[in-house]
Amino acid sequence: MKVKIIGVPMDLGADRRGVDMGPAAIRYAQLQKRLKNNGISVKDIGNIQVPNPETTNIDNMRLKYLSEIVKTSELTAKEVYEALRDGFTPIVLGGDHSIALGTIAGVSKALGKIGVIWIDAHGDFNTEETTPSGNIHGMCLSASLGLGHPALTEIAGFSPKILPENTVIIGVRDIDNEEKDLIKKSGVNVFTMNHIDKFGMRDIMKEAIKLAGENTQGVHLSFDLDVLDPMVAP
Repeated sequence: MKVKIIGVPMDLGADRRGVDMGPAAIRYAQLQKRLKNNGISVKDIGNIQVPNPETTNIDNMRLKYLSEIVKTSELTAKEVYEALRDGFTPIVLGGDHSIALGTIAGVSKALGKIGVIWIDAHGDFNTEETTPSGNIHGMCLSASLGLGHPALTEIAGFSPKILPENTVIIGVRDIDNEEKDLIKKSGVNVFTMNHIDKFGMRDIMKEAIKLAGENTQGVHLSFDLDVLDPMVAP
């Protein structure tokens, strides 16, 4: 197996700064060494260039940094697509969760019909109509399903990237009211923290892999650190 590491130091999708340091921190924690110790061939292409929020303006408070995030997502989609085309498994390091706009687009473009396992404390299922914050990191999963602003849904030139029956959200515990309605109407599969407490993570993951992998060409796994217990990862 060979993997390609792609850093996307994006923090434009959220209000709080700092997650742009994520790729450097994960590399510093010896990601390459750990992968190689498991017999995996590794190529690290460095980071995709992301605009600095201090040098940009917010034109739409309901879609903050829209053009900058779309530009970065297009670059991310291209790198992910090329990695898969060349036989690599891409490992993309963020960054806030808006990076998934590009990663899902790239995987879907390369493989065709894919499933998504979305491990996150939040649904990330708002649109510009429902968002309470205007932060695009809270819209990336809905946009990948074709819901929301065309600039987000049409990244890489097609929409939708994924279907609800092959989309699985795991670990959710904090959803906005209107976002909750969108999730219910969409038909995506949801396993809350209550489900995990009741059935255990092992059984939940088995079911998620089954749902995401049914009649698909591959599965995109997205992991947001905020799904962890805040006592462990504040």
